[in-house]
This record gives sequence, structure tokens and C-alpha cells, in this order.
Amino acid sequence: MTITPERVVRPETQSDGFSSELLSAIRERFHHVDQCPYTGKRVFFENAGGSLTLKAVVQRAAEVAAVPDNAHRDNDASRAIEQVVDDGRNALREFFGAGEGVIISGETGSECLFRLIRAAATAAVEGGSIVACELEHPSSFDGTAQWARRTHREWLTVPFDTTSGRVTAEHYAQVVRPDTRVATILHTSPVTGMAQDVAAIARAIRHIAPQCYIIVDGIQHAPHGDIDVANYGVDGYVVSMYKTFCQFNNGYAWLSPRLSCVDHDRLLGKPDDAWELGSRDPAAFAAVSEMVAYLAWLGGHFSAASRRERLLAAAHAMHAQEVALTTRLIHGSETQAGLARLPGVRLIGEADSPWREGVVSFAVEGRDAVEIVARLGEHGIRVHARKDDTFSGNILRPLGLPSVTRVSLAHYNTVDEVDACLKALGSILNDQ
Repeated sequence: MTITPERVVRPETQSDGFSSELLSAIRERFHHVDQCPYTGKRVFFENAGGSLTLKAVVQRAAEVAAVPDNAHRDNDASRAIEQVVDDGRNALREFFGAGEGVIISGETGSECLFRLIRAAATAAVEGGSIVACELEHPSSFDGTAQWARRTHREWLTVPFDTTSGRVTAEHYAQVVRPDTRVATILHTSPVTGMAQDVAAIARAIRHIAPQCYIIVDGIQHAPHGDIDVANYGVDGYVVSMYKTFCQFNNGYAWLSPRLSCVDHDRLLGKPDDAWELGSRDPAAFAAVSEMVAYLAWLGGHFSAASRRERLLAAAHAMHAQEVALTTRLIHGSETQAGLARLPGVRLIGEADSPWREGVVSFAVEGRDAVEIVARLGEHGIRVHARKDDTFSGNILRPLGLPSVTRVSLAHYNTVDEVDACLKALGSILNDQ
């Protein structure tokens, strides 16, 4: 059977990204934009490992964290704390684009993924298979492998296209079976930088296995594009706020009504769709509210509609800025060669893919990525090496590479920073 996925229509974007005035206003809202508190001036191209943090997030989270009162007490401070949590949860609902279903928080995004996979695997009809894709982060790849073993099911893996760095609905259709009980999808890869068409993949899965629980890792996608869980046809979607302009704190998940009510760990006096055990950290929810407020502010430069519409406008504008930056990184300029023209450089994924979201990974013939990262660090360029290890081995092995250098950008980065990276890399490659 052949499934032809519908191409997600990318928004029309200007090749030059943000205006200089707006970009300056954006950068002013973040801590440590061009200065590391430990090493001094630097270019931050390690956003896939954790984004810069909004100043408003740090300030508001500290204010709320200082309040000693807990929720569900008969005093004004307690009621204020309850409102902070409610406001944060409502902000997340709009961020996810969720109508029905529940929003929960967990220790991390990885913990949320493991928990959702476990609940789906133990709730599904016995037997059959569990499906994951070889492009996935171990949070879902390893989670599905473990819960397939623990529930005595066959674990099936979907190979990805090593040329494009993506997986498609047709790839899933070749692996998913009518007895597939749980399937996971990676929205955007933190290694190849490519997004997947989640809705098309979900349709392909449900065409073959209508009752399959589908869980999406949206952690890498969240800071780069819009999220629309109401229209994906999936059962769970997970994000981590430290990659989305907040400090390190909780991961969050949206659960469909069907998944939210399966048997799971909960206090027995709570509703069937209650997943959170113990009190929530109000400071973390305050941080989420500030992050969403920032995106609404940014989107307000392009839309005057509802908060949800402004969030979508912000996502489209961020994508446009990142397209301008990654295009510059790959192709360079008249005076500076881009990655595609530097000697010995192999790009991961197609150079001009419309699916790229903020990440450009590359290998250099005869040079280890760890060395390239260290040398770039000497030039004040902070990037990261992905290696054949616990976190990236399942992706790099099909590519035939022991390691890659990852340059991960965000909407607050600049063309000048990209040029500085290219200049430094060119010098390193010429220095054998």
C-alpha cells in the first residue's frame, strides 16, 4: 500500500528575516545573548541543547518561588498561587493548540515521554507490536523498546531517509501493522534538524491500525514552529521548556481524552484523567506564562488577533528568521563561503530542504567533530558534537558517521553571528 503524505504548506517568508529594530528588541529580552558569564563574549549556537532564557521568565519565576504558601488553603496567597498554576496551564493549552484533553507536567520532557509510552503500552489490547522510528531521540526510541519487551510485544522500527534526514508517512506505512498498539513520532530531529509531517504520518498509522496510541516528541520542534495538537490526530504531545526560552524546569505533555483516562498512577480520589502526583511548582507555571506572553508580544508585530493567532504568527515569523540564518550558514555570501562550499564538509540532510528547523549538522572528512567543536570554542563559537552514543547512535549509524558537528540556531541569532562562525570554521579547516 502506498500512502502519499500531504505536504505541510510552509508560510511565505522574507529571505531577510526580522528587521534590525525588531531583532534588537528581541535580543534585549534574553539573558546572556552574546556573553557567557564564565567565558566572556561568545556566539551561542547551541540552542538545541537548551535555549537562551527570557529575562521575564527568570524574574517572575523567582518572585513566585519566594512565596511560601501552598495551594488549596484558605488565604489570599494560596489562592494567588492557584491562579498562577491555572494561568500557566491555560497558556500551555493555547501553546499546544489544544481543545479537548489534559495538560500535565512532569520531571522532564523525557520523563513525560516514558510515562505516556508506559501508560499506552499497558492500556492497549494485549499482543501485537510497538513502532518507533530510527530518527527518534532515546526518550521515545528506548522507551518503546523497553515497553515492548515488558509487555511481550514485537518492537518494530521505521528507517529514515538518510539523504533527506526525514521520515515520511510512506515509511511508516511499510512498517505499521493492523496489530500495532503504540507508535511514536519525532516532530523535529535535533540531529538532522528536519521536521516530519506529523498529521500525515498519524493518518497513515490510523489507516492501518485505527486504535493505535500515537505519541509525539515535540521537544525540538517547540521553539521553531507552531503546534496544533487538535488537528494532528495523535494521543500525546510532549515539550520541554528549557528548549523554549525558559530555565531548566518541568516537561509538559498534552494527552487526548482517550489516553488521559487509561489506567495510570494516580491518587484514587482524583478524577480518571488526573496524572499529576503531588503539588505543582507554581514558579514553573509562572515561567510558562511569561514564555507564552513573549511569543504573543512577538506575534503581535504580525497579527492583532487572538492570543492563539499571535502565537501562530510568532511561530511563522521565527521560522522565517531561522530560514534566513540557515540559508546564510549553508550557502554563505559573496564574501564568505558557506558550509556547502567549504572543503571536505558533508551536510546532513538536503541543503535547501523546506523542512529544516534551526539545526545544521555536518561532518568534516578526516576530522572528528569533537575537535571541530573545541576549535570553534577557541574562536568564541559555541556549538556541539553529536556522537555515536546513547543519545545519537541510532541516527548516526545509518548515516555511516561516528560524529557530526551541530550548529543550532534560534530566532534571536544574527547574520553577523553566522558569518563569524563560517569565518572561524574556514580558518580551522585551512589549518591542518
